[in-house]
Amino acid sequence: MQNMLTIISNALCRITGRNVAGRIVVSRSFADFTPQATFDIKKCDVHRLEEGPPVRAELTREQGLQYYRTMQTVRRMELKADQLYKQKIIRGFCHLYDGQEACAMGIEAAINPSDHLITAYRAHGYTYTRGVAVKEILAELTGRKGGVAKGKGGSMHMYAPHFYGGNGIVGAQVPLGAGIALACQYQGNNQVCVTLYGDGAANQGQIFESFNMAALWKLPCIFICENNKYGMGTSVERASASTDYYRRGDFIPGIRVDGMDILCVREATKFAADHCRAGKGPILMELQTYRYHGHSMSDPGVSYRTREEIQEVRSKSDPISMLKERMLSNNMASAEEFKIMDVEIRKQIEEAAQFATSDPEPPLDQLCNHIFSNEPPIEVRGTNPWSMLKSIS
Repeated sequence: MQNMLTIISNALCRITGRNVAGRIVVSRSFADFTPQATFDIKKCDVHRLEEGPPVRAELTREQGLQYYRTMQTVRRMELKADQLYKQKIIRGFCHLYDGQEACAMGIEAAINPSDHLITAYRAHGYTYTRGVAVKEILAELTGRKGGVAKGKGGSMHMYAPHFYGGNGIVGAQVPLGAGIALACQYQGNNQVCVTLYGDGAANQGQIFESFNMAALWKLPCIFICENNKYGMGTSVERASASTDYYRRGDFIPGIRVDGMDILCVREATKFAADHCRAGKGPILMELQTYRYHGHSMSDPGVSYRTREEIQEVRSKSDPISMLKERMLSNNMASAEEFKIMDVEIRKQIEEAAQFATSDPEPPLDQLCNHIFSNEPPIEVRGTNPWSMLKSIS
């Protein structure tokens, strides 16, 4: 390549009669890149399984670029939400997902759009991977009528087809996920339900009740514990007598996965989905991950862990940097491509933020709409016994 550049430079000098200053930038065609590569990935720990997910994963160039764009979009969206919150444009509870992007993208890459997913209140990333536009997510955070829930749900209550939230009650989504899996089994549609919860919810009784019912009825449910090491401000070691969350199902098979590596998450989720679709019942996954922000925006996140700890994870295990480095070192993309993509994503986020701050709030007469999904208009008492509002489905 260097010889070719020299030849081109000399030819231009002869044609123009002058030296060509600086480097000659030659655009690379798709043929220059490696279209597909196979990577070694970390072996999963397994419970009640003879073998686990594969230890090698294939990645195409198109997949890699798609994964990078999605994860980087989630990262920039969450950083923008942080900024809007500090400007007091976003109010109330707000739990950010930056650092955990490989979990959401890896799961989505392994299931079908027709499969189902339900999670807790750290839901912005999953709302995006399930198909909701960034501007609708940010507008929901700012309480505007263009939000995905018409500005009435906020950070913890966003929904999309086959995505059931965003749930504000700790652990409450787990029995609901088992119920969705029961519906899949009852309808015989070969679909699965991914039911997510955090390490902070892992000790709740309702989770073990859900495990029991799912195992008895062999429900196609993938229970996933996103273990980001801290439940609010409490480390897992201080909160749980056993931190082997993948073994907590006891009679349910389990796998522990590197949740910072998108390929590990993708392959493990494929394995889990195949297990459920084969009629073998539920499976439990533990994704070992890390959040960069505090538990919520009211938590600075450095009173129970050090800044050095956070920086070490960022420098050694960041899911976006790991994917980018893999692709660059295997000639699957160029640094220029990633730079262009980053600029495009920043522009997309800025435009979404502009929409989220300029779109009007929902009018008062729509406050009570959508209480029921398919009912005639009903009257709802307003802020006092004399004011009445209508609810339209």
